[in-house]
Amino acid sequence: MHRYKQDSSRLGKSSFAFAWILDQNEEERSRGVTMDIAKTNIETPSGKKIYILDAPGHKDFIPNMISGATQADAALLVVNSTRGEFETGFDQGGQTREHALLVRALGVSRLIVAVNKLDTADWSKERYDELCSILSVFLQKRTGFEFVQFVPVSGLYGINLVKCPSSDHPLAVWYFGKDSPTLVEVLDSLPITSTSTAEQPLRIVVNDILRTSPTILCVSAKVEGGHVETGDKLFLMPEAIAVVVKALSIDDSSSSTSQSSKNISPPTDQQICFAGDQITLTLSGNFEPDSVYPGNVFCRGGTELLHPCQRFLARLVTFDIRMPILRGAHAELFVHSLRVPCVISKLNSIHPGSKELEKKNPRLLPRNVSAIVEIKTEQAISVESFNKNKQLGRLALRSNGETIAAGIIIDG
Repeated sequence: MHRYKQDSSRLGKSSFAFAWILDQNEEERSRGVTMDIAKTNIETPSGKKIYILDAPGHKDFIPNMISGATQADAALLVVNSTRGEFETGFDQGGQTREHALLVRALGVSRLIVAVNKLDTADWSKERYDELCSILSVFLQKRTGFEFVQFVPVSGLYGINLVKCPSSDHPLAVWYFGKDSPTLVEVLDSLPITSTSTAEQPLRIVVNDILRTSPTILCVSAKVEGGHVETGDKLFLMPEAIAVVVKALSIDDSSSSTSQSSKNISPPTDQQICFAGDQITLTLSGNFEPDSVYPGNVFCRGGTELLHPCQRFLARLVTFDIRMPILRGAHAELFVHSLRVPCVISKLNSIHPGSKELEKKNPRLLPRNVSAIVEIKTEQAISVESFNKNKQLGRLALRSNGETIAAGIIIDG
């Protein structure tokens, strides 16, 4: 930590010292913003191990944030309580609003909100209550999170992160007792229910390529269904490359997942891994250059084979978009760790909520409507209908730097 403080001060960014613990990239440090997903893990006082994916908040790097959200079981939303700063982030076009909508659309239903920098508001209970009131309405009624908990903190001064504030601290005047937990205590008590089960067909989504050669492949991945064992014979879709699992380990990496930084902690070898596990996977096979990329999916053959597709039906909810969505509109499709260009090839219907008012073959999709559409991609991709695998069936669409819709695949 001392070295981070020295190095950041040398660049005139002393207040960024704590961010440098996870921002390992030189460009991230010089620009003062998180650009890529960084991984680390913590162990709580109860012994629970929590894996943390630090996602960028800047609007220019939302695609990277999405790749982190697709791997998450729960979310920690950090908001700036400084007067004016919160309003900028939450008002129309702000990143707080878009991040919350995206995280929920991608399947995360449990959220902790860290109300940060409360020291800049003199630890005001009125300011804290004001922000909680605004966010509660949006997060639970508009966005639909099932579990939301707020906690006041100061990240810079370490207040209420691991230990409760001392009795003479201004926060302790109104935030104390068993119903006033620290951030780590909230994380420790967070109820987690995975949408993936070991009974499902095997689906392992590739998040990052760690090492590749003509015959050996090492990837960071998440098991989104079923279970995998050392020695299993699998297929890497959509190319249907035959592979054999040589080694498995629970992913304890604590470095950026960017291709330029591969400082990976020594993993613990496993013989078997189950749905919900973040893993490092070593496989043998015949691999062409650039034939493996994030968004590839491992599966078994036979009845468990995942058939690739280039066209599917989706049920979307449009966001608060500036321009309506037209048939033939081009967009960027995000599903699990996959990011590919696509075309909204057909507008089937708009569902305002009543069957009698359903509108068939609409000319366009306005803001804040539910609709059935057909999506076509330039290449075959590995996705699945939502009722078969929730994580492979959730999607988001972005165009011209904004998220325009999110939804689920209903027929792939």
